[in-house]
Amino acid sequence: MNTRYVADGVLSRLGPGLLYAGAAVGVSHLVQSTRAGGMFGFELILAIVIIHLIKYPFFEFGPRYTAATGKNILHGYAKLGKWAVWAYLLITVSTMFIIQATVTVVTAGLFTNIFGLEGLGGHEPQTVAAIISSLLLLICFTLLASGHYVLLDKLVKVIILVLSVTTVFAVIALLFDNSGHYESATVHFSWGEHLHLLFLVTLLGWMPAPVELSVWHSIWSQSKNESEGRMISMRDAIFDFRVGFIGTAFLAICFLLLGALVMYGSGEAFETDGAKFAGQLISMYQYALGGWAYPIVALAALTTMLSTTLTLLDAFPRSISMSLKLLFPQKIQHSKNGNVYLTWLLITITGTLLILFFMLPSMGEMVKISTVVAFVAAPVLAALNTLVMFDKSVPQQYRPGKLMLLWCLFGLTALTACSGGYLLLL
Repeated sequence: MNTRYVADGVLSRLGPGLLYAGAAVGVSHLVQSTRAGGMFGFELILAIVIIHLIKYPFFEFGPRYTAATGKNILHGYAKLGKWAVWAYLLITVSTMFIIQATVTVVTAGLFTNIFGLEGLGGHEPQTVAAIISSLLLLICFTLLASGHYVLLDKLVKVIILVLSVTTVFAVIALLFDNSGHYESATVHFSWGEHLHLLFLVTLLGWMPAPVELSVWHSIWSQSKNESEGRMISMRDAIFDFRVGFIGTAFLAICFLLLGALVMYGSGEAFETDGAKFAGQLISMYQYALGGWAYPIVALAALTTMLSTTLTLLDAFPRSISMSLKLLFPQKIQHSKNGNVYLTWLLITITGTLLILFFMLPSMGEMVKISTVVAFVAAPVLAALNTLVMFDKSVPQQYRPGKLMLLWCLFGLTALTACSGGYLLLL
């Protein structure tokens, strides 16, 4: 059998699942997972595994609904009632600017460090980050306005592959290196320590991604169906999703191992400034692989965060325009859907830049705020996805079974308890 033919066949089945990976592998992996390893060694690996298991059904329901009905899951929300669409829209609009600002400023930090722009024009680091962020958002706007889904589909496959290969090789090299700092490590995770619990919340809030990503995944799946002129089968949709989901879980653990094997017990703390943190991250790969790896790793890390910035910048206006179309069908039908998309694309960029230029928060502050918001909003969106997928409007043969229902109930209970516990902690 021709291996190239088989590889091409597998890749052709992948699309929205890799867009999911492109959106998920960003702040939660490069920043939070790496910090988790550097701060607590291997101790939070189990937490990463557990949160993936808890959130799995809610992410799967996005592409599952599209494969079952041919429509995105927001149509399922509308069948529950307009209140469900309003709930999603409210969560999205209230969080999108800080989330977009967070991923963009991390990307800007990598860009600044790689190209040596830290002292650009004698400005403060936050101002430099805002300027570079503006340039990156302009590039993303140009790409999205001209290419939309097809461009995203092609870019992310290459970007995720490059980062995955370099990260795995770096971790393997470190595992065979016995020059770690474990003998001097004295910090351990403590359930009684307020700051440790707060970090755990920020880690799990975006691990593997905000639950909103299930809606985006469903919309991308519908877009793929429309661009190819055919409806993807349930089998291919679930396969595509699981490749992205399991791959991002594996990479989250790899990044934690990278931080643990290089930083834990070294006495060095992670920087909150984006450019300085980017330097630390790339140095880890150089430590593991050697100086020759710098251009490869720098390109992989930058393009990965750029893909996250790009996919989120596409997802927010796309999902908002779809929500408005469901809420106000008479008004929206008189205007082209593309115009609504472009309008909200510009609104997203404008709001993001206002935060970056006038609030001037550090990377660490924005990561903390956006991940905690995602953590608190997760139970609401998880509950909506569950109600939709078990609704009678979904064909019987495509509805999940009783085991999945129990899984959902357990996950909802866990997410609600954790969110409530966090709010009480505050």
